Amino acid sequence: MGAQLRVYKRRIRSVTATKKITKAMEMIAASRIVKAQRKVAASMPYATELNRAVTAVATGSTTKHPLTTEAETPARAAILLVTSDRGLAGGYSSNAIKAAEQLTERLRGEGKEVDTYVIGRKGVAYYNFRERKIAESWTGFTDSPTYADAKRAAAPMIEAVTKETAEGGVDELHIVFTEFVSMMTQNPVDNRMLPLSLDLTKDEDGKGEILPLFDFEPSAEDVLDALLPRYVESRIYNALLQAAASEHAARRRAMKSATDNAGELVKSLSRLANAARQAEITQEISEIVGGASALADATAGSDK
Repeated sequence: MGAQLRVYKRRIRSVTATKKITKAMEMIAASRIVKAQRKVAASMPYATELNRAVTAVATGSTTKHPLTTEAETPARAAILLVTSDRGLAGGYSSNAIKAAEQLTERLRGEGKEVDTYVIGRKGVAYYNFRERKIAESWTGFTDSPTYADAKRAAAPMIEAVTKETAEGGVDELHIVFTEFVSMMTQNPVDNRMLPLSLDLTKDEDGKGEILPLFDFEPSAEDVLDALLPRYVESRIYNALLQAAASEHAARRRAMKSATDNAGELVKSLSRLANAARQAEITQEISEIVGGASALADATAGSDK
């Protein structure tokens, strides 16, 4: 009985230590969410104005450009999947991967080849484990991305969209990431970055407002060439920031759940330990009483 009590005590100490770790991780994740939200808010004015500029230029231009012109028969599409570098974030990465798989299946159903670009070690590990080809990957910055990281990821995709499909280029660019809605809600989404849907962009960014008229110098095509990399980089950067906030929120939620479960487990183990201690005490009392009774019987027998 004493051995069982020692086992319970060891488990209580172990679970209590784990609870302290998960609580600390929960608090760290909560503080990082606030910072990530501030970065998202700070990036929005630039992204909004850039989208307005792109929409205005594209609306007033008749030039065929990868930014706005859809191929008559799209043959290849590229998907950029944003996952996390670290675990302990619940279903954050797996949900994003699932959304990317569904998008891949849909695009292939439309007769398009799919090139996959991956950000985050979790996504890279998923594709490598299944021995599936990755066009290019980036890791090491998902919890705190910078514009330089977005620029680095955008470069090969911009190059691909400006090439002919016969030379390895793509007709469409898609991005799959986890959109931050609130502390409790984060949704994996897939958005088409290119070709740009002008109607959708007007609805999202312009709110139906009348766009200004521009004169293009030296030409609309040159302006679109200059805006193309900025637009893709901005979209990827905003997605990375939202994904980072979502990752921290998912990790906070997972660590809170782990902390709560650890507390319940400690209570359960404490009850079992108390029951074992009570049983041990009861057994000791029974042995003492039994021994005293036997001694009394022996003494009474010798007196006779």
